[in-house]
Amino acid sequence: MKQLCERCDKSLKAEEHEAFICSFECTFCRECTQHDLKFNCPNCGGVLVQRPNRVKKD
Repeated sequence: MKQLCERCDKSLKAEEHEAFICSFECTFCRECTQHDLKFNCPNCGGVLVQRPNRVKKD
C-alpha cells in the first residue's frame, strides 16, 4: 500500500480509512479526492474508491 497521497504528500496509514484508490492503485487522500479530483483519477480517468484498511495483528 502506498503511504502518501500522490497529489499533496499527506501521510496515509494502512489501518485508517483516509485513502482512495483507482483500479491501478493510484492513491489519494480524502481531501484531494473529494474536493480537487471529484472522485476521478487524474492519471487514468478511473473512479476513486475508498481503499480497504488493514487490521493490525497482535
